[in-house]
Parts: sequence; structure tokens; C-alpha cells
Amino acid sequence: MKPFARFIATGFYVGYVRAGPGTAGAALAVAAAWVLHEGLGFTGGSLCWLGLLALAPARWAADRVAQEAELKDPQFVVVDEIVGQWITFGGASRLNWKSWLAGFVLFRLFDIWKPPPVRQLERIQGGAGIVLDDAMAGVYAALALYAMGRFQLL
Repeated sequence: MKPFARFIATGFYVGYVRAGPGTAGAALAVAAAWVLHEGLGFTGGSLCWLGLLALAPARWAADRVAQEAELKDPQFVVVDEIVGQWITFGGASRLNWKSWLAGFVLFRLFDIWKPPPVRQLERIQGGAGIVLDDAMAGVYAALALYAMGRFQLL
């Protein structure tokens, strides 16, 4: 089970990218979301639900890998960025190049800035803390993306 947990937690090993593994994980999530949208007709809401459904396996994998590495929140664990990035697209009124780009930038901004309660969620022990802070950053980014759509900025 350890190799499978590592495969999931590292976002299919994208987390091992040396420069900016979190950004690489979020970029992977955007690319996968685009493929799901173009190929299977996923909407922003569908992507958000996918992110919410991924919370449990992401938490499990992140917890396993963090315990194995003996680290609280290993940088190479990027499944949390994937979950948060997919949640972000729930706020998109339409999916186009502007919303893909804005969603990516907004998610990374909230993930790095960590406004309350994002930082507080990060303090939760284990995989839950690893994943929930990024999920909340995704909620903030989704709200910002929604507001941008309402003001016809996207």
C-alpha cells in the first residue's frame, strides 16, 4: 500500500519536481481539469465535486506518506494542491483560458497567503491538516473566481 499512497500523495510523482512542487501539483490539476472538461464535458461544479470526493483518499495518502517520511507536511505531497485546485473551479461561471489562468493564480495566492482559517486548518495533525488547508484555499479562490465572473471580468 505504501507505493500506492506515495503515487497518490505525490500527484503521480509530480511532487518530486525540485522547483515549486506545489505549483507543479496545481498545474497538473489544471491540466487534468482541462482534459476532463474538454473530453468528458466536466463543468466547474463537476470539478468541485471531484475535489470534494478526492478529500478522503487524499487525506489517507498524505497521512501515510507524511508518517513514512516523518515530516508534518512534506513538500513532495501535492495531492492537497490537486484537491484545492479542483475545488477552485467550482466558482467559475464558464471555463475558458481566462478562468483556467485566474483559477490557478488565485488558488496559488490563497494557498501561499493562508488567510484565516487556512493557517489554522494547516495546524491539524496528519493528513487532515495537509489537505484541509488547501481545500479551504480552494474555497476562497472559488469565491474570488465567482465574483470575477459576476463582474464579467472573465
